[in-house]
Amino acid sequence: MLAGAVGAIAGPGGGPPALAASSHGVALAARAISLNESARLHLTSRHGFTLNEQGSASGSVSGPMYVHLTIVSTTRVVAEVNFYPGGGSISGKATASYRRGSSTASFSGTLSIARGTGSYAHVRGSGLSFSGTIRRSDEAIAVQVHGEASE
Repeated sequence: MLAGAVGAIAGPGGGPPALAASSHGVALAARAISLNESARLHLTSRHGFTLNEQGSASGSVSGPMYVHLTIVSTTRVVAEVNFYPGGGSISGKATASYRRGSSTASFSGTLSIARGTGSYAHVRGSGLSFSGTIRRSDEAIAVQVHGEASE
């Protein structure tokens, strides 16, 4: 189902799984999905202050990754992040602080997962770590996403 992405199914403190009611009144265990992704992306296009990047993520949900990163001020960026592991997709939005250096810029903030498709149709999460660097010479991005989501 979530090949390679399903972490241990456990409740708070390693206890029994958290339960949620389904539409049929049957209790279902919430599944924890550990995201530990790293990617080196390359610029596909630029529109104003938005960098459209693509590449391949490696980690617990490896596969194609697309990021639309917009520099909204001298200190903030926002991003739309899309993963396409086998069996579906995971999409979210990130906000991060932004720091510009002489050869690279860096960003660090949080990602919220808003939707998924296929095997990831019910994935949701907030407060995931979203960070990386932008190489100023060619605007290539190195990005990392870490944290827990649930299904």
